Amino acid sequence: MGLLTGILTLPLAPVRATLWAAEQLRYAAEAEYYDPAPVRRALTELERALLEGRIDEDEYDRREDELLDQLDEITARRRAPRP
Repeated sequence: MGLLTGILTLPLAPVRATLWAAEQLRYAAEAEYYDPAPVRRALTELERALLEGRIDEDEYDRREDELLDQLDEITARRRAPRP
């Protein structure tokens, strides 16, 4: 960016800064949402609940399927190339 372009686009600096901050927030939110660690912990806790008798087999199967689907989504997202 040349000096003239920098001077002419100076009024847009707050907009660019706001867009940059919004993009950083989006990246942080996606990283947290697509983190597989909480899903794996939930699977471990779910199995523990089944073994301790706090939930029945049907509840275990239903929730396990949901968590495994979420883990598949996370894995697919991580393998996909970033735009």
